[in-house]
Amino acid sequence: MAFYKYHGTGNDFILFDNRNGEYAFTKEQVAAMCHRRFGIGADGLMLLEREDGYDFRMVYYNSDGNESSMCGNGGRCIVAFAHMLGILRKSANFVAIDGPHTAQIENDIVHLHMRDVTSIDVREGYSILNTGSPHYVKWVDDVQAVDVFKEGRAIRNLPEFSPGGINANFVQIDDDTLHVRTYERGVEDETYSCGTGVTAAAIAATGKQTGDFTTNIITPGGRLSVTFTKDTSDTARDVVLSGPAVFVFHGDTHEG
Repeated sequence: MAFYKYHGTGNDFILFDNRNGEYAFTKEQVAAMCHRRFGIGADGLMLLEREDGYDFRMVYYNSDGNESSMCGNGGRCIVAFAHMLGILRKSANFVAIDGPHTAQIENDIVHLHMRDVTSIDVREGYSILNTGSPHYVKWVDDVQAVDVFKEGRAIRNLPEFSPGGINANFVQIDDDTLHVRTYERGVEDETYSCGTGVTAAAIAATGKQTGDFTTNIITPGGRLSVTFTKDTSDTARDVVLSGPAVFVFHGDTHEG
């Protein structure tokens, strides 16, 4: 079984070309391949599959083996993977679990068009919104001082968000730049970067403002940017997540 490894600002993925339908993994197999001690190691695994009317379908699994909601960095990486396979050149039109997406490739940068945000729940000290995956965005003064694993896990498991849970983002605002650290459900740990998470942070950080926005993001794994338009204070459209998608290595695996 030929696999490929990519990362988007440290958010890393195992990818398989499944256009022939030859791969069908169990939850246990996905988790074993994603294990960082006994497997290949990754935050998630993706299958690139055929889909009528689109360049491909993205099927995404978290490292716990469960099929997951949309992954922004995964979406950027699978576009780069499709480009490497020769499926597309400079633009992509694909479908994921949250619906259709388009993307453009510019050198090593992938610009991924995310779903529109239809509501932003603003609360005292944090906001909740869905950018393809559900996110809790908490404002902090010093993001490096946060115990992301402990605090993120507590938020992820709050009864209010059961049974599926929620991703927890801790965000420090520094002028026009956001510093973001994220605890991801399904990985059940802090990741180096979360595409839907930084998108949620960028949109939430504008508060009640409307207009066109470009936000720079710094994560533990690198830099991203998010552009979007807010026609109203609690919606966002034309949301684009931009950043590098990097090929790491490829290899073969088999059942031992």
